[in-house]
Amino acid sequence: MSSVQRQLSQLLGAWRWKRRAEYSLYSATGIHCRSFCSPPSGPEEAIEIHKRKLFLWFSHLPQEEKQFGGYFSPETMHVDPLILERNAEERAGLLTSPLQTQTPSSSHVTVEQLFETTDAWSEGRGLNVLLYGAVGTGKSTVVRKLVLDWCAGTTLTHFKLLVPFSCEDLGQLSKAVSLRDLVGRKYLHLKKHPLLSGEGNQARDVLFLFNGMEKMKLDFRIGATELCSDPNEVLPPGVVVVNLLRKYLLPEASVLVTTRLSALDRIPQKYVTRYAQICGFNDPDRQRAYFTSRLMQQTGETTHNNEAHGLIELLYLNLQRESQLAAACFLPSYCWLTCATLHFLHFTDAKAPIRTLTGIYTSFLRLNFGGEVLGTGTNVANQGQHNSLMLYVVRTVGKLAFDGVTNKRTSFSEEELEQWIGGKTKTDEELRQLAMFRTDVLDFFLAPCVESFKHLPEDPSKVDQRRYVFAVPAMQEYLAALYVVLGENKSALEKMTKQVSVAIGQASEDVSAIFHILSKFIPLRIFAVFNLLKLFPKLYEKISIKNQGRIARTMTAEMFRTEDRYNEDVLDQVEQSLLGVHGPEPQQISEAQPFELYPIFMGGLLHYGNRVLLQQLGCSIQSTTVAQITHALRKYLVRELSQPKTPEELMDLLLLLYEFQNPRLTAEVLASIRSIRLTNVRMSSLKCFVLSSVLSCTPASYRLEELDLSCCLLTQHMLPMLWPAFRHTFKLNLQFNSLGPESCILLRDLLLDPESCIRSLQLCDNTLLESGASTLLEAFPENQSLTHLSLMHTGLGDRGAQELAERLQQHKGLQELNVAYNNIGDRTAMTLVDACREHPSIHTVHLYLNPLTDVGKQSLYVRGDPKSHTGRRVKVLASVTEGSDLCEDWHPILSVIQKNISSWDRQRVKEQLKVFLRDLEWGRQQQQSFWKRLHFRRVEKGVRQTLRMLEKDTIPPSSGKSSTRR
Repeated sequence: MSSVQRQLSQLLGAWRWKRRAEYSLYSATGIHCRSFCSPPSGPEEAIEIHKRKLFLWFSHLPQEEKQFGGYFSPETMHVDPLILERNAEERAGLLTSPLQTQTPSSSHVTVEQLFETTDAWSEGRGLNVLLYGAVGTGKSTVVRKLVLDWCAGTTLTHFKLLVPFSCEDLGQLSKAVSLRDLVGRKYLHLKKHPLLSGEGNQARDVLFLFNGMEKMKLDFRIGATELCSDPNEVLPPGVVVVNLLRKYLLPEASVLVTTRLSALDRIPQKYVTRYAQICGFNDPDRQRAYFTSRLMQQTGETTHNNEAHGLIELLYLNLQRESQLAAACFLPSYCWLTCATLHFLHFTDAKAPIRTLTGIYTSFLRLNFGGEVLGTGTNVANQGQHNSLMLYVVRTVGKLAFDGVTNKRTSFSEEELEQWIGGKTKTDEELRQLAMFRTDVLDFFLAPCVESFKHLPEDPSKVDQRRYVFAVPAMQEYLAALYVVLGENKSALEKMTKQVSVAIGQASEDVSAIFHILSKFIPLRIFAVFNLLKLFPKLYEKISIKNQGRIARTMTAEMFRTEDRYNEDVLDQVEQSLLGVHGPEPQQISEAQPFELYPIFMGGLLHYGNRVLLQQLGCSIQSTTVAQITHALRKYLVRELSQPKTPEELMDLLLLLYEFQNPRLTAEVLASIRSIRLTNVRMSSLKCFVLSSVLSCTPASYRLEELDLSCCLLTQHMLPMLWPAFRHTFKLNLQFNSLGPESCILLRDLLLDPESCIRSLQLCDNTLLESGASTLLEAFPENQSLTHLSLMHTGLGDRGAQELAERLQQHKGLQELNVAYNNIGDRTAMTLVDACREHPSIHTVHLYLNPLTDVGKQSLYVRGDPKSHTGRRVKVLASVTEGSDLCEDWHPILSVIQKNISSWDRQRVKEQLKVFLRDLEWGRQQQQSFWKRLHFRRVEKGVRQTLRMLEKDTIPPSSGKSSTRR
């Protein structure tokens, strides 16, 4: 019994602590109350409880915000969009796009200023403010910030009570209800509040907020909605809202209504005191403030903040150039998409939840179109999937995007827009839907082409030939991919065949039962023709499988197009579309553009998480479709990978597999790959994470022959993300990166890992220094897999080489050691060669490009020879000559120098090449054989050619294609 009492005492103490914590939380925000759930003892306390609940409710961030790592709050990330007050005459001409309308007479206002008294204001009457804007301009964000500021007491303080409503919720109510019951149903603590009683002029302290009025059907005709002044009278919700706006019901109360452009005229002008239009971010400074509030609030790490600051500067430069991105970022929604994409590209964390580029775009559409339907005052549940706004977008704008991707075009004329969007509209209902779509949604996806304005034709008659592009280039590829995956590119016959097949399949069992009964009385041969119908669903299934195979074949073909073979990888292309290309602009505007994101989006849309989000948008992708495409895709990818691929193509393939998020498919495709060479691919934290995530899908026994990450700009901060990938390779090439001594800690742990089986480790041209090498050598006693180690040009020096010589005997499996170009002198080099000669397995040691004397070189060759007939010979590569003879390995030495000369100290290499040339000339003079002298001259020619290239500063890139790095 005592244990039960002890538990009850602990629970009571925890509850009391929780109440104290809650009280301190709300005291800190200026909101004081006794308890969250205690009943209000008076009107003032009811309002305090109301503020606290509203604050908690509106502070909740949507799921899409959590991908930023949870570092944001509505207060820190909000930037006020431009709000312009419009008069009744101006608003009549604003039904196209707020971004294309800049009226000098309009004044910039805040929401609080809209509720200041004006000449049109009547004593005893509240204000009706209509706040409108296009999709993505920030209406919901302004409302959320307004409510939070009112709760904190920083705005609209002359209103004692703010009562927000979602018109989408009100539109779903089918039951009649009074105003007070409507408020009490939503906010129980306000059910009997005196401010809503209608007595006296108490309602002047009340502000009603109706968000999304386009989702309700309001009828202001007297014959359709009765007049009502009693807040206790039971009426349909729409009638209650109409009477509030008419000022029959609580005339002293003020009302704020938000709506879209297409619903602007649903409230008669005489019932609106003020019109205000949200125009988004009209200048680069607002956009920059938004980007700063998003990107600078990382984990607080200096490295991340410095990188974020650099990104913001590049973004700002791109916006100031009046780029296409600047036009898109007039809409705060596209600023959100830009920040989400950059956060994905640069701040991917292995500990954070898995995010994909396709998922970001799907979440973006869900934020803006979740639950939206084409219609008035109805919802998805009532209208059905066929009226989903997102599905309408796919069938119109997606069809346009697909045509552009198919014909390799990114801009479209007004005639083409008319052809693809609503060109076959017939009925009145379809015309109404089209008008609403063009007013509210079309400008969200398409914008006038900035380049077409910069290159206007000289003939004035052709000025009206305006071109339109997608606001963000990747959106065209996303919508085209969605159009294909949803099967909207099928012919009318294929769609009709599907419907007939489903109908026959559903009725087949009933028809079979009837045929079975009738066959007892009538010969069965009469019904033989009907039995053929049972074969129709099977026939359609075969046709469907063939169609899904065509989708998989398209994905593979678009992934590995010959003309796109040497393009930057897709992630770099996405980054360049946001940050711009900083350099000379092309002289001619070319329509040709690669659409390499298109197949990657197609794969990403098949992922289960994206299909769930699309289902919420009214776009359903069947599991059978996914299975059929996946089966065909595996076959085509394996077949395509039998051909050699460029590093950029391999990176795109890894991204496709990552976006797909299908471990089984990934493992089957990678089973056909024995090496991954990503030379010259500019690696980032995201690309490292993609590589490791994909290789983690393979079995534990899977091994790559080689993982080549040379010239990839790797840093020590990226190596932890690559750890899973490193464990799946025999040969690891990390040459020509930016790895420092600290990187050797992870590499040491990698060599000590029992699941690691690295045989070859190449670290050339990384500043490891003596301390890094010392850390790496700590793995020698326990590691038995390493056979080849390259520490060329890593800053070892004599002390690092001396320690290497002392520790060589601790590792019995090493076969080849490269310590060239490490400023090693004669004495240390001789000690190292002696240690290699005594080693049981080392057969080659590289020592060229070190400051060795002629005597030292000769001594090294002598020491490499065995002392007895039973001893081993160690091949010492110190120069292109061995005394008066050519070194048999002169070609590998010169090849290494020529390959790496662009990243080495030019003067040092010149001096070494001149030493080689002097040795060659002396050796040639000692030769009696004509053929040997000819051979010497051939090697001399190669050295002189390299010297001339150095002097003219025309050294070719070390390997791979040349590319400009930011």
